[in-house]
This record gives sequence, structure tokens and C-alpha cells, in this order.
Amino acid sequence: MINSKTNTSEQIRQKFIDYWNSDPRNAKQVPNASLVPLNDPTLLFVNSGMFPLVPYLGGEPHPLGTRLFNVQRCIRTIDIDEVGDYNHLVLFEMIGNWSLGDFTKAEQIPWMLKLYVEEFGLDINRLYVSVWGGNDEIPRDDEAIELWVKAFKEYGITAKFSDDLTNVPQGDEPSTKDWEFRIFPYGKSDNWWQRGPDTPGELGGPSSELFYDMGSILYETNEAIHINDDSGRYLEVGNNVFMEYKFTDDGKWVPMEQKNIDYGGGLDRIISAAQGKRSIYETDLFEPILNKIEMLSGNKYNPEVLDENLKSFRVVAEHARSSSFILADGVAPSGKDQGYILRRLIRRMIRHGMKLGIEDNFTKDLAIDVIGKMEGSYPHLKENEVFIIDEIEKEEIKFRRTLDKGVKEIEKMIENDSNFKLNGETAFFIYETYGFPLEMSLEEFGITEVSEVEKITKEFNLKQEEHKAASRAGAEGKFKGGLADSSNETTKLHTTHHLLLKALQMVLGEDVKQRGSNITGERLRIDFSYDSKLTPEQVEEVEKIVNEKIEDGLKVERVEMPKADAEKVGAEMEFGQKYPDIVSVYVIGDSVEDAFSKEFCGGPHVDNTSVIGEGGKKFKIKKQENIGSGLRRIKGVLV
Repeated sequence: MINSKTNTSEQIRQKFIDYWNSDPRNAKQVPNASLVPLNDPTLLFVNSGMFPLVPYLGGEPHPLGTRLFNVQRCIRTIDIDEVGDYNHLVLFEMIGNWSLGDFTKAEQIPWMLKLYVEEFGLDINRLYVSVWGGNDEIPRDDEAIELWVKAFKEYGITAKFSDDLTNVPQGDEPSTKDWEFRIFPYGKSDNWWQRGPDTPGELGGPSSELFYDMGSILYETNEAIHINDDSGRYLEVGNNVFMEYKFTDDGKWVPMEQKNIDYGGGLDRIISAAQGKRSIYETDLFEPILNKIEMLSGNKYNPEVLDENLKSFRVVAEHARSSSFILADGVAPSGKDQGYILRRLIRRMIRHGMKLGIEDNFTKDLAIDVIGKMEGSYPHLKENEVFIIDEIEKEEIKFRRTLDKGVKEIEKMIENDSNFKLNGETAFFIYETYGFPLEMSLEEFGITEVSEVEKITKEFNLKQEEHKAASRAGAEGKFKGGLADSSNETTKLHTTHHLLLKALQMVLGEDVKQRGSNITGERLRIDFSYDSKLTPEQVEEVEKIVNEKIEDGLKVERVEMPKADAEKVGAEMEFGQKYPDIVSVYVIGDSVEDAFSKEFCGGPHVDNTSVIGEGGKKFKIKKQENIGSGLRRIKGVLV
């Protein structure tokens, strides 16, 4: 239970919002974006708080100004198999603030310390920071060091810099006001940020991270510990990136004209530190969900014993939360992309629920608790409650049937070959196909001999590691950076997408609305509301309109205006998105009033539609398909 004197998660979240809204910061809040990124094929889910800010870090003006902040829901899929320990999550909340060429680190650093100490309530005696240590190209960030020394001094702490990273409390030694060494240098892998490889135009800069002494080591190590190690004693609770450099054509990092600040902090981690909890799962974020699991399973949640039972409690609680949030953004379980991840989470939750002894369907009960806990901060959960509950229950029923099929498949293997012996590869196939955990397969095949169990387990784990490595390679390849592609070809197709939506409305009717999109350098995809297949004549007419507008050489212009005015002039909005009071609208035509197309959008776009047709290219619809009740999908190319 949370102590009555401790800030709740809701209070901590609101304190962050109030802090950045207030004087002298006076920042504007960027709306929380959907977990499913629009027009970005590089990313399955939004995985950082900076995602909505990417187009503006290079100098493009933001509709809300130069001082911004947000609280953003995020998903990171590479940690699914790690969930169950102290702090790994799939769904997490990122708090962030930005200066787009406005205030500098001289303001940001003392504001940060004040936020963590006076608003979040963290103990100043237990705070430490890392800074950029410098290399042959970029010198050590001495300015940040001086600013941190000054900021700590405001709280009576004499903070000194040390090149010795292990100059921190070790073992059971507590952090106290008298511990002088607070600031430590790290290299490029830890305290330098850049979006991608060293290529012309790349942005980057030094970072400075904030760490909190949690008081004890979680993972034993034979080496002296430091604030940025894997021992678990020191928890990273925030990171300031000072985006001050740009990579030039001659292969050098040079200072940028617009120097930005990008701060990000894991809200879940901050809450655990503020509430004095050793694990995220002991905070009030998970309290009602874990209470329900206890009731359903008849088991007791005991954080003092890190065993399989505790792991299952945490997996069920985390996946109930992450699945509910993914469902709330309109994703349904399926066999590909976001739907595949959602299905995997739900099925993993059910398997661990069964381990805890939950025999009846339970996922919808947990989803209701997730909605109840989080709807105050994320009202779209309540708005989509029926869809969330229906889909998660359907998937549970379907999976339990799949498990039954798995049992029958195993029985068939034994029946067809009385000498058939289970091995690790087959066990992994059964796991991947039917969701059978290894122990269930061992039980079904009646394997109990210790040496045989160990052999099969080793083979299974090896196959699983191969699968994980392939998955990570995919995540680092297809979904590597999480930054929208802004190549010339993608930019052309992005503008073509606007022309296509308007053409569809002209041919099929004004009721046609965009329901989703995906754009790469090779093709565009639009999902839209329409209840029947387009005829060949309709396809031909749509293509004709788009190509005529390309040939007409219409001006493409970005206009900032109040959201209410944009709605009045009929600017198209992305389905399900929330917009600030001042919005960015891309207008194709001579003026807003007489435009062929006008849409709420962050870009990127060509300056004139004639650019799309360079080299004699024409727009062509390559494929159309039905994707659900009243929804169609079109894929188009420039050829």
C-alpha cells in the first residue's frame, strides 16, 4: 500500500504538468499521441516521448512555440521477455520537455534539480549526475559540470566532479549530504546522443543523466559499482540532451545555429523512486491490478521472494496494462505487425495466469482495472472500453482453444510414432505455434528424467535465443530509429497521399475519411472509410485527378492557424488524433480558401506538386483490399 504522505502517481504526473506550465518556464503541452505512429514505416509503436517532436528539432517551427513539454505513452517490444524482474516494462510513460532554440542548459539544469527535489520529492542526498566526458572532436562538457555544482550548492550539497566512476557509495554504505562526489564523465555510448550514423545533416549533442541511489544492490557484481552500471543500485531517472551539433559534408561536428534541449524521463521509474519502492511493480500504478490477480488466483503477491510465482504476477499485471493501451489505440490481435505483438502479450499473460492457478477467463477483469486506474490521465481508455474488453476476451477464448489444439497435436505426434521423442527444437515449434510453455510439453510427453529435461531445456533455450536475436535484428533494422523517413521519394509520396485522399472524396463522396496510412520511399498506403470495392472506372478517375494536380504544379504551403479556424475551413484531420489549439495545416493550392487539399499534418512535403512528377512519373493504384467492416485499403506508387 502507498503511504498516505507519499505522492500518488496521479499527483506526480500532474506536478510535472503544472511545473512546466508555470512561470518562469511557461511551456506549452504537446498532446499525447497514439501508440501507433502514422506515416512512419520505421516504427511499430511510438517508443519515446520525443517522437512527436522529430520534425521540429532541425529548425522547423512548432505550432505551439519554442518551449514545449509532454507526457507520452510508449511501447518497447524488445523487453517483452525481460518482464518479470524488478523494473522492465513494455508499456511505459515518458515525460519530456524541449527548448527549440530558446532557453539553454543554464536554465535547464537548475530547473531539473528543482523539479526532482521540490516537486517529485526525491532526496537530494541520493542524486548523482553523469556528463559528457569529451573526445578528440568534442570537448568535455565543463559548462554542465559547473552548472550542476552550482545547482547542488543551492541545496547545501558540495558536489564535486570525479574521473573515478567508482567514487560513489559501495555495498551498504548510504548516500549522505556529506558525500561530495556527485558528477561523473562518460563516453559516446552513454552521454552522447545522435539520431543515426555520422552522415551530413545528422544532429547530435552531449547529454547529462540524473541517477537516484535506490539504497541496495539488486544484481550482484564482483566489481566496484558506478552510477551507470547494471547492479541496480543507481536508477537512471532522467536524461537531458543538449542538441548543439550538426555533422557536415566534410565529416566534422560543428555547432548548430539552433541549439535545442531534449529532456526525457521514465515516469514509472520516477514514481518508484518518489514512493520509496524498490520495484515499479510495488507502486500504486500496479496496486489494483495485482490485488485483482491475488483474488483471481488465490495466491499472495510477495515481492520479497524473486521466484517464478512473483515473475508470473508481474508478467500478468504488465501485459494486462500494455495490452489494454494497445487495444485502446484501435489495434486488434492479428498475425502481423502491431497485432502480432498484441496477440503475443495477451497469450503470454494467459499462460502466466494459468501458472498462478487462474483457470477461468480473466483478461477482461484486469482490463477493467487498468481502465479504472489510468482513465483520469488517458480518457481514451474509457472511451474505447467496449472494444478493449470485447477484443481481449475474444483473444483469450481463441487462445484457450489453440491450447486444446496443441494438446491434440501432441497426442497425434505420439499416436503416429510410438517411438517419437521430444527434443528442444520440436518443443520450441510447439511453443511458437500453440503457445505451449516448455514445461507443458514436457508434461504432455511424460518426460521427468532430470538429464533428459536438462538436455531438452538447453536445446529449447538455444532455439529461443536464436529467435530473439532474429527479432532484435528486425527491430533494429525495420524499426531501427523510430524517426519518420524524410527522403525525397517518401516526401513526394507524402504529398501524393494528400492528393489521393481528396481525389477519393471527389469520386466516392465527401463521407470518405482517412482511417490510417503508411508511407515508404517505394509506395503509399491509405486506409479509408468506404463500404465497397472501387470499380475500374472509379480507380481510373481517381488516378486521373491525382495526376492532373501533379501536372498543374500546385503550390504546397505549411500554414499555422488556430484549430477552430482550421476546422471551419474544412481541413482534414487524422482519425483519432488529438490536436493543440494552434495547428499545422498543409495547403495544396493558391490559398487556404481555394485550396484543392488542406490537411492537419506535420510534414514533410514537396514545395510544388510538379516535383512529384519529375522524370515523367505518374501516380498509379497498384492494389485495393477490404480490411474490415466499412474500411478499404489502397496502395499506390509513382511509376
